[in-house]
Amino acid sequence: MCPLCTSSNCTHFHTDKKREFLRCQTCKLVFVLPAYLPSIREEKSEYDKHENEFNDTGYIVFLERALKCIPENVMPNERKEKSALDFGCGPSPVLAILLEELGYSSSFYDPFYFNHCKPLSQRYDLITCTEAIEHFHQPRNEWKQFMRLLAPGGVLVCMTKRVISAERFSHWHYKNDPTHVSFFSEDTFSYLALKSNLSVSFPLPDVAVFRKY
Repeated sequence: MCPLCTSSNCTHFHTDKKREFLRCQTCKLVFVLPAYLPSIREEKSEYDKHENEFNDTGYIVFLERALKCIPENVMPNERKEKSALDFGCGPSPVLAILLEELGYSSSFYDPFYFNHCKPLSQRYDLITCTEAIEHFHQPRNEWKQFMRLLAPGGVLVCMTKRVISAERFSHWHYKNDPTHVSFFSEDTFSYLALKSNLSVSFPLPDVAVFRKY
């Protein structure tokens, strides 16, 4: 069963030495079989290796690519403060700090490092999810949460590398990370937008921007 749309129409997509991948023929999500999902302990061990701190210039430049994709009318101004949530921030809420510097009232959440209920109890004008959605074991659940958290007229910015083709996937380094278990394409994001009454655009090869009507 597809972990995003729950369709049973899923077919083999790729097999390597370590994992088998299926592709949903309804939403086009590529995903690993449940047997290959890492345990919570294994995930945490991998994430603890990350050293994405605020003093890492390369990481800041990387995050700023997502910030540049935020539509102008969702940016804070002198008339109205905008609220923002960075979902899946990891051990260092760097993007949330950058959003604060841009004038947002910023919150952050991560199920491993900042698993607090308060940030998930309000709606936001902007939600960012950078290099996190590919880690979701049951992306259907997080997507429902995004739709609940996003205010009318709000924007969701997702950054993740996208599936292009089966041939490219077979040589793709991105699939080799054991915590990368859900892989999205433009077709997948377009499916989600249609089902959720959103508009979607693709300003960069690894960024999708959704707006809630």
